[in-house]
Amino acid sequence: MAKIITLIKKTYRCLRKKGINGIIEKIDNVSQTKTDVIGFYDYIMDVTPIPFDEEAYNNAKGGPVTLNWVIPEMGIGSGGHINIFRFVNNLQELGIKNRMYIFKGNSWDTNESLKKFLIENYEIYNSDIEVYTDVSYMEFAHGTVATSWNTAYYVRKFNNTISKFYFVQDFEPYFFAMGSEYMFAENTYKFGFRGLTAGDWLKNKLEKEYGMETTSFGFSYDRDLYTEKEKRDNVKRLFFYARPVTARRAFELGLLALNEITKRMPEIEVVFAGWDVSNYEIPFVHLNGGSVKLDALSDLYAQCDMCLVLSNTNLSLLPLEVMASNSVAVCTKGENSEWLVNNENSIMVDFDPVAIADTIIYYYNHPDELESIRKKGVEFAHNTSWEKEAKKVYDAVMKGIREDEEKCPDFRR
Repeated sequence: MAKIITLIKKTYRCLRKKGINGIIEKIDNVSQTKTDVIGFYDYIMDVTPIPFDEEAYNNAKGGPVTLNWVIPEMGIGSGGHINIFRFVNNLQELGIKNRMYIFKGNSWDTNESLKKFLIENYEIYNSDIEVYTDVSYMEFAHGTVATSWNTAYYVRKFNNTISKFYFVQDFEPYFFAMGSEYMFAENTYKFGFRGLTAGDWLKNKLEKEYGMETTSFGFSYDRDLYTEKEKRDNVKRLFFYARPVTARRAFELGLLALNEITKRMPEIEVVFAGWDVSNYEIPFVHLNGGSVKLDALSDLYAQCDMCLVLSNTNLSLLPLEVMASNSVAVCTKGENSEWLVNNENSIMVDFDPVAIADTIIYYYNHPDELESIRKKGVEFAHNTSWEKEAKKVYDAVMKGIREDEEKCPDFRR
């Protein structure tokens, strides 16, 4: 925006010299549009504490443990939100009372309309879970959970709670170039919250680099959506999780690899899904699946011999969903992936398009080895459980609240 405005200003200075006043007046109106950086990031500077309510704390004694979840606004189909709500549901089943609050949201007029949206689009199946359109509704809870870097700034000032937790699904500074937002996100790991991390890569990173106390949970898959299916033909078919709008999914790297693969084996049909790629020049035979409905994904994976799922940050849920559907996940090497996937249950590749092409072609030429990995992947997926992972989070939450309550004299009165 700043570059555009600078160009406009140069243009109207030139026009002003020529006396074209009518055009100048219109451009003047555009040039007055300004980006409100201070207003947009006002929550970063807001450190006014919300105090502890001792009366509410005493009234809560003897009742269920309560959690406040502070959640960024969402659209339909956000994978991060799906996982948050999955854990909220499971913790509710384990006896914790959960309340969810939207941070910086403006899409819903009432709490009822928000809850209707969540039930229809995110399977919030427990009617006792409370949802609120804004953090201004927040009251005392035994624990309060940040779920993204921007929500952490609100949790930092919310002291009407015993414990503060940080549900971390990825290293969010990596979502940005090395600049202001990188630092805004990174600073939240220094707030002293207890970390609940998706996998051991994040657990180890936050402990070693930021001194956070962390507990990790693993991944599983939705057993209603992802089931073993048979491939219905003999077409060599390769899936690619294509998200050009999400830099950490390495779309360009994958596209170069696929182009090399199809040059060497032109009979391979490539399936793109995750985003509409119709605006990209793709010179090989492919299917542009775009955003595929969740209930159609399992069969799509199963019709592909391998599924290429690249990630420069934390692993996504796709590899396990691919395994459970009876296909083979192809994942990038590194600690960010290998806390879950390995050479036994997946195909591991370097961040190099030629190396990726070499590896995938190798397995097309060695179908027995590919079949062995497929079977081990299915077995591995079947041995995972969201309920088991939710119990780890439950235990960490209960332990954190108990320890924080014991070490603070105000809570013992």
